[in-house]
Amino acid sequence: MKRSEINAIMKKALAFIREQGFLLPPFVLWGPEDWADKGEEYDELKRNMLGWDITDFGSGDYHRVGLLMITLRNGNLYNPRYVKPYAEKLLITEEEQVTPYHFHRQKMEDIINRGGGNLIVKIYNSTPDGGFSEEDVTVSSDGRNFTMPAGSEIRLTPGQSITLLPGQYHSFWGEKGYGTVLLGEVSKVNDDRVDNRFYEEVGRFPAIEEDEPPLHLLSMDYREFATLG
Repeated sequence: MKRSEINAIMKKALAFIREQGFLLPPFVLWGPEDWADKGEEYDELKRNMLGWDITDFGSGDYHRVGLLMITLRNGNLYNPRYVKPYAEKLLITEEEQVTPYHFHRQKMEDIINRGGGNLIVKIYNSTPDGGFSEEDVTVSSDGRNFTMPAGSEIRLTPGQSITLLPGQYHSFWGEKGYGTVLLGEVSKVNDDRVDNRFYEEVGRFPAIEEDEPPLHLLSMDYREFATLG
């Protein structure tokens, strides 16, 4: 992805988040110059990869296959100093913009439609060898627990949510005709570098062509642009 494309996506996302009335913590709005003087008291942000995460999953077409995430809080699986056992993210998905099938090895998560359009979620259980299971899927959605056939789609309107268990393949996108969707994710502590299992191989973190300076840092930028104490 080009840095200019990422910057444009960030600007559009911030306007949409303001429209939805969601307030962001200050660090999300910092530019590279703000990070330059942040000492070790901010190491939790850097080590736990809080902040922006934008990916096209290696598709080369972000608006067709891609996702924007902002990690608002998270623990750390490897550093006992940061023992927070939970995480929270804000996600934005556009109409028909697909997040590819994947499951989490350890993480349980709630995906919440915070506003905007409708979200379509398609779910399968996984087999021991990483395939799609044909077994019915057990679903928990806003206190309702039920089963449905493998590969069924669930429609989440604003305010609704679904719980996704470890090992449950899921793909999601904004429903056509209803607009961009603002999502919340509440989960166990999260490390996408090791916990994701995609059904098909994807590029989880994009290579970036630096055609202009960053507007805001991605969490993957911290090692280059921000100093760890």
